[in-house]
Amino acid sequence: MNSKIAGHLLVECLLAQGVSHAFGVPGESYLAVLDGFHLHRDQIRFVTCRQEGGAAFMAEAQGRLTGRPGVCFVTRGPGATNASIGVHTAFQDSTPMVLFVGDVASDTRDREAFQEMDYTHFFGSSTKGMAKRVERVDDPKRLPEYVARAFATAMNGRPGPVVLVLPEDMLTQPVQAAQALPRVEPVQAWSDPGALRSLRDMLLAARKPLVICGGGGWTVQAAQALQRFAENWQLPVANAFRFQDTFDNHHPQYAGDVGIGINPALAARIKESDLILAIGPRLGEMTTGGYTLLQVPKPVQKLVHIHGSAEELNRVYQADLAILSTMNAAARSLEVLTAPPEVPWTAWTRQVHEGYLNNLQPQHLPGDIDMPAIVGLLQKHLQSDAVLTNGAGNFASWIHRFFKHHGLVKGHKTQLAPTVGAMGYGVPAGIAASLLTGRMVFTIAGDGDFLMNGQELATATQHGAKTIILLLNNGMYGTIRMHQEREYPQHVTGSQLQNPDFVALAQAYGYAATRIRQTDEFEPALTAALARPQGTLIEVMLDPEVITTRGTLQAITDAALARPAT
Repeated sequence: MNSKIAGHLLVECLLAQGVSHAFGVPGESYLAVLDGFHLHRDQIRFVTCRQEGGAAFMAEAQGRLTGRPGVCFVTRGPGATNASIGVHTAFQDSTPMVLFVGDVASDTRDREAFQEMDYTHFFGSSTKGMAKRVERVDDPKRLPEYVARAFATAMNGRPGPVVLVLPEDMLTQPVQAAQALPRVEPVQAWSDPGALRSLRDMLLAARKPLVICGGGGWTVQAAQALQRFAENWQLPVANAFRFQDTFDNHHPQYAGDVGIGINPALAARIKESDLILAIGPRLGEMTTGGYTLLQVPKPVQKLVHIHGSAEELNRVYQADLAILSTMNAAARSLEVLTAPPEVPWTAWTRQVHEGYLNNLQPQHLPGDIDMPAIVGLLQKHLQSDAVLTNGAGNFASWIHRFFKHHGLVKGHKTQLAPTVGAMGYGVPAGIAASLLTGRMVFTIAGDGDFLMNGQELATATQHGAKTIILLLNNGMYGTIRMHQEREYPQHVTGSQLQNPDFVALAQAYGYAATRIRQTDEFEPALTAALARPQGTLIEVMLDPEVITTRGTLQAITDAALARPAT
């Protein structure tokens, strides 16, 4: 009768969806699935992680890199709550992901059994929740249906996370003649031809147009089509916050990134523009400078907003033209939009790009470490398809401002960075990138950020991942200290850190490690790291005064103290 247990069937469903890696922390609630991974170990790899938050970040990175749902398995209660940080990141960053939660057995449900919780209420399933859909699978024969729907939901419209809850006893039940459903592909929503004609009319009437692109759902083909559209119309193109690989940063029409620490000249250009084409981004708080670059709810600039979710369009900003389209379809529609022989904004486009180039010139900052020079060495030595990852903190701004991505237009996603601002993302995301792509992976982390998920170096060593980690150690939660000095100068509370010996810690996990205090020590450390077979941590002792790419901590304190008392 071709009988099997449901846990084995679930793994077969993942194989049918093309899943090659699943990340997780094992739990007794889904032992039957783990046995399925053992049964199919030649086809799918279960990557054993050290903490569910790290596992969920790895799955989120998998979704970014592949465009298909990243897969994470955790146990009930504490496992699920630990993993929620990755689910929240996938939701706000529009990344396809499926979290499988092993749950209490059906006959103990609703008794507050060991580690029992209500996942629908915890994860939610709306614009105010953490997941697009939360479902419980009680009938093992329906596993193929639930898995296929989870993958479709995660990819279609605005990509995002789905949570599937798996009762322990359901997974051990035999299922007869049940087969995995075929691989699900995302549905393409095409731009309305009438809307495209209106967009063309708005372009022809503009004098200072500007494109902001980013968000989820981008493919290599979409990025290449976007570039052809921009070239046809000679448009300046900016990338949304932490989607800096959407448009080639080396292109003569590149405007820079729109996010935290935005180039002041670019911020001024956005406000000066008479037409904003937002292709893909949500236009959230970080990409709009706290909703100031574009006024809420009706911007001063004409606004064309193209997005894959009908629920997102006109939700925060009332667009002059809202177009419901996936990025593949939108970009391919735009590239065939006929441009006139000449446009009146070529000087504008050149000026916007010159503003980006000017922003690459660093300010003088104190200390023995020249961070712009270090980023320049990364640009020199890292391969063009290297994956760069980071978590959250001021340390990331060095990469965001000074590193130039070729990105998707050259065939590879090269930036993994959480727009949700989650600390601890960079280390596990880098490990996932190494395992999934085999490409060079570089992670930048702060001392506080690293200690959120530094334990996943054990995962890297166990599973053969190689990453290079640049750890900037300034002995504090730098972003919080910056805000403290701005709002409550000289009242330092809670932001100081007493750190471990990071070199010894990394070595204990099986990484090579070194500590540098001078800029000229970095290049030999980097080239050695690139040459060795295992991962490397390079700790950089950074002067606490070097708090941002543009100024010092003391300057922030002095400005705060000089403010008139209120």
